[in-house]
Amino acid sequence: MAQREAGFDHWADYVTLAIYFLVVFSVGIWSIFRSKRNTVFDFFLAGRSLPWWPIGLSIFASNIGSEHFIGQAGTAAVTGVAVVVFEWNAIPCLLALGWIFLPVYIATGVYTMPEYLNRRYGGQRLRIYLTAVTLIIFIFNHISVDLYSGAIFIQQAIGWSIYTSTFILLGVVAVYVLLGGLTTVIFTDAVQVIVMLLGGIVVCIMGFDRIGGWNQLLVKYMNAIPASANASNNTAHCGYPPDDAFHIFRDAGGQSYPWPGLFLRTSIAGSMWFWCASQLIVQRALAARSVTHAKGATLLAGVLKISPMFLMVIPGMISRILFPDEVACATPEKCMEVCENPAGCSNIAYPKLVLEVLPPGLRGLLLSVMMAAVVSTLTSVFNSASTIFTLDIWRRFRKSATNVEMLIVGRVFVVFLFVIAVLWMPVMSSSQGGQLYQYSASFIGYFQSPACAIYLLSVLWSRTTEPGAFYGMLLGQVVGVVRFVLDFVYPAPGCGEVDTRPVIVTGIHYLYFAVMQAGIAAVSAILISLLTTPPTAAQLKDATYWSARKHLSVGYSYEADKKDEAENMELTAMNGQHYGTDTESEDTPGEGLNSKETIVAKTESKWKHYLRIICGLTSEDTPSDTPGKAGSLGPPVHPFASRRQRWSVNQSRDA
Repeated sequence: MAQREAGFDHWADYVTLAIYFLVVFSVGIWSIFRSKRNTVFDFFLAGRSLPWWPIGLSIFASNIGSEHFIGQAGTAAVTGVAVVVFEWNAIPCLLALGWIFLPVYIATGVYTMPEYLNRRYGGQRLRIYLTAVTLIIFIFNHISVDLYSGAIFIQQAIGWSIYTSTFILLGVVAVYVLLGGLTTVIFTDAVQVIVMLLGGIVVCIMGFDRIGGWNQLLVKYMNAIPASANASNNTAHCGYPPDDAFHIFRDAGGQSYPWPGLFLRTSIAGSMWFWCASQLIVQRALAARSVTHAKGATLLAGVLKISPMFLMVIPGMISRILFPDEVACATPEKCMEVCENPAGCSNIAYPKLVLEVLPPGLRGLLLSVMMAAVVSTLTSVFNSASTIFTLDIWRRFRKSATNVEMLIVGRVFVVFLFVIAVLWMPVMSSSQGGQLYQYSASFIGYFQSPACAIYLLSVLWSRTTEPGAFYGMLLGQVVGVVRFVLDFVYPAPGCGEVDTRPVIVTGIHYLYFAVMQAGIAAVSAILISLLTTPPTAAQLKDATYWSARKHLSVGYSYEADKKDEAENMELTAMNGQHYGTDTESEDTPGEGLNSKETIVAKTESKWKHYLRIICGLTSEDTPSDTPGKAGSLGPPVHPFASRRQRWSVNQSRDA
């Protein structure tokens, strides 16, 4: 089949795309001006006042980015259905978040995941170290992968270059991240999930119609062999579909998703960290107005995780059937001709299907789907990254930072992330044989598996100590960095070429390696913990699942624990200015914002006045969560009351 030239060729496609932008921008602007954004608490946690349904949709959108439509569909085109396990195994992890991890985070009153480790163990090194690791994952995996995959689709659809497409995406994302806060991100995510689901289902149905249904998929996929595979002496069967393409449980010693490594890596040895302890996901759950709404959000996200089989995996396989010479090109020369990537062209499977199969108008809809996927994920990642940097790093150096200062710093850091992500894209695009999703899965596995083991121990085993957690995570991740470097120093050979890489690369599949890392981290942490001083009762208070079980009950009230909390509160300044100081005030945004400051009324220029309105900054730098003002959490509470108090107020309101 002749290859279609890139670019829309009908006015209906442009109209559909324009409608998408109009709707999303309208929702974004509405949410920007309806939400309070002048405090760190409101900007980064949406005032903890949102219902379950937009949060559940946002959790799904934060995970399902363009790397799924591009990368996962491409991997499915090459390897078959096994890649869907990464999605389906997220369901029990999401249930664990709602019923095990989230009550602990609520009880400890944390804003960020590195802050939880600080609350659990004390000290700063574990918190700072995990902050750095999280930012590395955000920059070199989430942001770069989503930007690149979104740019590929725009390149295929409209014909723009990769970097022109990238800067267009960054411009759209900047509107939400720099002007709005978490509230804006969550509500625009909710709209874009609806677009993704409707558009993805249309593609799947029309793809099935083109090939003749499910039974024809089973037959035709196995015969989807490119002409380039037969052009020369192809003893390695390059370009051929794998014999176990429709199997999820594959050979434990094979190179294509061995089942023990796949199921362990996508659950307790890796993915549980992403779903239960990553800032990207947990920050959304913490924005819920009560425990009930937070659990409902995780349930909704879990149900939606069934859909990628029909949104990405099957369409990717259908694309190979319809366009085997392009999607499954077998030689570097042919791949360079098709997509300018000698490592392979599987990443064009989804956009190729959309552009060739869909009628005018629907092509624009599917570009809207892709834009929705990349924008929703990028806004979520940028918001979470700026939250961690502002609260876990900047506050370490600027303890007296005002709300305005921290909001500005968070936005400036987003711009810095833009630059780093663009610079990393060329390196990322050539890795893992040109299969974008495999790059993402292997990269994040090398870093998240040890963190997964440490968070599980921190929440479930009260004997874990700070030295055990720190050195266990450090050792596991150092081993992962070594493997990650070797993967780039010794790139995978092309099909049929002699593999001269070291045994540590060729002999251990990256899925098994991630499981080994988690085991190394866990065993090291346990041994060191048993040899060091046990944590104190104060460190364990509400910081493990067993000590925070009372928070599992939605009827739990802070008043029942008033005597214990009194030990952590010092009442001062009873004249209505400062009602109390939380023992966690060092990590609480808003601490000391009025100390030694005098609010002086100033006459400011009109441009500065409107800039403050657009950015959500008030002319007076007031402390966070002042009672009685717009955006406060229900009934008046101490302006510096603990975050457990604020959550309890929302619980009682929801009840």
